[in-house]
Amino acid sequence: MDKQVVDYIVVGAGSAGCVIAHRLVKAGHSVLLLEAGPTDAVKFVKMPATFVRVIGTERSWVYETTPQAHANGRKMYVPQGRMNGGGSSLNAMIYIRGAAADYDAWAEAGCTGWAWKDVLPMFRRAESNMRLSGEMHGTDGPLRVSDTKFRHPLSLAFLKAAQEAGLPYNDDFNSGRQDGVGFYQTTTIDGMRGSTAATYLAAVQGDPKLTVVNGAHVLRVTMAGGQATGVEYRLGDGTTKRATANREVVLSAGALASPKLLHVSGIGPAEHLRQIGVPVQHDLPGVGENFQDHLEVIVHGRCRDPISLLGQDKGLTALKHGLQWELFKTGLLTSNVVESGGFVDTTGSGRPDIQFHVLPVLVGDVDRPMPEVHGISIDPCFLRPKSRGRVRAKSADAMAQAEFDGGFLSAQEDVDTLVRGLKLARRILRMPSLNKVIAEELYPGPDEHMPDAELEQFVRQYAKTVYHPVGTCRMGTDAMAVVDPQLRVHGVGRLRVCDASVMPTICSGNTNAPTIMIAERGAELMLAR
Repeated sequence: MDKQVVDYIVVGAGSAGCVIAHRLVKAGHSVLLLEAGPTDAVKFVKMPATFVRVIGTERSWVYETTPQAHANGRKMYVPQGRMNGGGSSLNAMIYIRGAAADYDAWAEAGCTGWAWKDVLPMFRRAESNMRLSGEMHGTDGPLRVSDTKFRHPLSLAFLKAAQEAGLPYNDDFNSGRQDGVGFYQTTTIDGMRGSTAATYLAAVQGDPKLTVVNGAHVLRVTMAGGQATGVEYRLGDGTTKRATANREVVLSAGALASPKLLHVSGIGPAEHLRQIGVPVQHDLPGVGENFQDHLEVIVHGRCRDPISLLGQDKGLTALKHGLQWELFKTGLLTSNVVESGGFVDTTGSGRPDIQFHVLPVLVGDVDRPMPEVHGISIDPCFLRPKSRGRVRAKSADAMAQAEFDGGFLSAQEDVDTLVRGLKLARRILRMPSLNKVIAEELYPGPDEHMPDAELEQFVRQYAKTVYHPVGTCRMGTDAMAVVDPQLRVHGVGRLRVCDASVMPTICSGNTNAPTIMIAERGAELMLAR
């Protein structure tokens, strides 16, 4: 068995892993970065508008839940990145940090050093904003944040209609005030995707202190004397290799993979580990618990004229767009598709509880195709779910899929929030600026006075995830916490988890920027150890 020795082993070259590798290498440490998927070197990844073409390919994992009892027994699907850059190479590139109150709540729950005042410098360190500066924004970081070069007429129509419905316009959702509607800033660079692979990893790719291995499936974390010593991993040709970390092993495989890897390594609920035939290294009951995600439900409107994105990826039209992108990095293919949206307080609490994502095309789900007509999708999602799920290894085989129960909609409060968002989205659809271009509401349907009971049934039948899984290796100091505020696994030496799985509660918005922040903070903690 081949053996490698480095200072740090980082498992997962996703949004977090690329950041950690960058910071550790820049500090002079040798790093082995292991990624199960291939590189991000394909055009559909680089072109912002074509990310949907990558879902379902070898560069994505499509996780499937168990039948969800509170979602009419449906299985639900959560695509995740499986390549360098991870989710940042597959997502819609929206740059949102969440609310200050999210992080202050983490600190109040025992996560010392994670209050807003502590994490804002990490956000700024990461960011290079093309337009914004000052105390809320960074301008010198590796992560490029920019305005979209292309704005679709339907995205503009939504913003006008939302203002006609009484919502304020917001020019910067990361200014400290979230509420309102506007255009999202994106992690793009001059018309191209700006993933952590294209930014952080690219900056150190040629450094001899960094070794990146693609197609590496980590089988387990190796242990000795209650400490992590390294990992075993398998390559695509079946070869098994062992690597040793002189300093630490860092799991950055994401909220659906990091807990499974801990389980098959013998770290997790002891009774469950014995049931699946894994020798117990450390009894840690919270591993895989506390799963959270954002769910949305979509209002679909049919256009009066053929103005949506439907058909833009076919024939001579697609060729025209492709040439424009190749030659000038302008035009439709520079769009992140989800160009506009916003945040709304539907309860009067003073804090938004709904986020809108708006797409100038009809979109369904992995198992729900849309009719071939021109339309708009207005997607309200809840921001702070009460429902909780869990992820557990089903066997000692690290290559086997985990059992994934999202627990979706098990809390009635989540359903009620989506019903309120659904009502507001339907009202916006009927405002003058959208009424000019939208002929009818396709789903939930043309009856604008549909009773709440029918809307609730629509939510339970059609709610889908926004692909923001978090929380399964929760940070904290209580008995169910998996990592401490330094992201060290409780009771296990030289092992950290540093990805979205450590979030105690999900942040109020898209999770990629917060995951990058977590990695910046994690790297800082590692280097200060």
